[in-house]
Amino acid sequence: MDEVSVLVPSKIGRADKIKKVILGPGPLSLEEFIAVVRYNAELVFSPEYIERVSASRELAEKFLAENRKIYGLTTGFGENVSRIIPQDEAVQLQVNIVRSHAVSVGKPLRGEAVRAVWLMQLLSLGKGYSGIRLEVLSLIAECLNRGVTPYVPGEGSVQYLAIEAQTNLVLMGEGRAWYEGELLPAAEALARAGLKTFIPACKEGLCLTNGANSATGLAAIALYDCAVAVQTSDIAAAMSYEALKGNILACDPRLHSLKEHPNQAACARNILKLLADSGIAAKYKGVRVQDPLALRSVPQMHGAVKCMVQDASRDILEEMASCSDNPILWPGRDEELGLMGANFDGTYPSGAADILCVAAANLGKLVERRVDKLTNRHFSGYPAFLAENPGVDNGYMIVQYTAAGLLNEIRGLALPSTADSIPTCGNWEDPVSMGWWASRKAWYVGKKIEYIQAIEIMTLCRAFDMIPAGEAPFSSATRAVYKKVREVVPPVSGDRHFGPDIENVFKLVRDGEMIKAAEGVTGTLEF
Repeated sequence: MDEVSVLVPSKIGRADKIKKVILGPGPLSLEEFIAVVRYNAELVFSPEYIERVSASRELAEKFLAENRKIYGLTTGFGENVSRIIPQDEAVQLQVNIVRSHAVSVGKPLRGEAVRAVWLMQLLSLGKGYSGIRLEVLSLIAECLNRGVTPYVPGEGSVQYLAIEAQTNLVLMGEGRAWYEGELLPAAEALARAGLKTFIPACKEGLCLTNGANSATGLAAIALYDCAVAVQTSDIAAAMSYEALKGNILACDPRLHSLKEHPNQAACARNILKLLADSGIAAKYKGVRVQDPLALRSVPQMHGAVKCMVQDASRDILEEMASCSDNPILWPGRDEELGLMGANFDGTYPSGAADILCVAAANLGKLVERRVDKLTNRHFSGYPAFLAENPGVDNGYMIVQYTAAGLLNEIRGLALPSTADSIPTCGNWEDPVSMGWWASRKAWYVGKKIEYIQAIEIMTLCRAFDMIPAGEAPFSSATRAVYKKVREVVPPVSGDRHFGPDIENVFKLVRDGEMIKAAEGVTGTLEF
């Protein structure tokens, strides 16, 4: 597989460590992408980036001077493609497309989603085939660096148009944006950040409302979160083998050598590595003939989920490295021309987003059952719901409800969106990928599966506290994870408000802290 489309195990969960990201000649890694959109890493253009964008703009000016018939440059949009636009109306055409397309509705997107749209536009439009001015892309980069975040209603877009128009309306000083925690008129937000508005030149309004950028940006966030969740789940499964005194023979390499699924065998090796010095795992090895599937099928199910995530990563990461604009301004040596096609189609990233939703549903159904096993006194051997004083104390009874509720929400979001299509634009745009909703669903799901994983780890740490002091020792790796959790969640002595505990452990999961703690002992785990 090409390195452009590979998830690198040693980088999973490490995006928060990256402080500067350079857009250069090569593709951006998933971790660098997340570093900018979630952790506000500084964004810088390389000389190569600047050179190719400037050359492409020169070509756009040349085509305009020659009055070539090129979609969106000298013609109208959509069904209006046959209408030739006079040069003295070219600027108004570009302003109009941004204004008229900014029609998404509902609650605004969180900042990381809006930042993901902008960063994907910088990646796609910066390939040097779009004809956009460097000063426009620089303005977007400065908004990202200085914390100007457009107010973007997130509902009602079939693929990208309304979302990207709402986002880029701010660059013209229209709409609203957040700056330093305050929602302001866009022009004021830009001014406070020391930035000036712009008027789109020929083709630029089209550039800023075109491409699979919105769908790809949110799919990339979902990919990162799902990768972190399933890698963390291997660690939690190892803890479950200890807390529930499972039969580690289910991870025996001889068993997994008979299945031609490398992810399955890798997961089994991860758990064996995590439990390498576990006294409790050694003590209970083979004591039960076999465990329930919640433990026994971990390598098979985690492995299958990782395979789905890897498959999705190929399409998402390849799209991140692509130019999805239309038209393409081709700077050929023999023939310079405008190529009109459909590189804007979002089926690749949004189809991958649908796969991520299914992957998360499969992971969630296993993790939630492990939470149930821990809180169910008829199986676990612990007091009911891990309560200090069962009956008076409810313990983690309702925490398990939360995991079940989140799983049910994921299942409802796992119905594929890209199988659907509603024609638009007078039936000119007839098959539509529905990519925005597919990726937005995956973005929601990525957070939900991390919450479920946080609940399991929090519950496991409670079970660790309840195991008698004279029991065989836990492994060094699982103890490291336990200590990390106890830095933000104190031991339970009775019922309390558990909501903040879940949020604190969720943040550890999302930031990759569980992975870092375990791998600090084991070295890099396989994916």
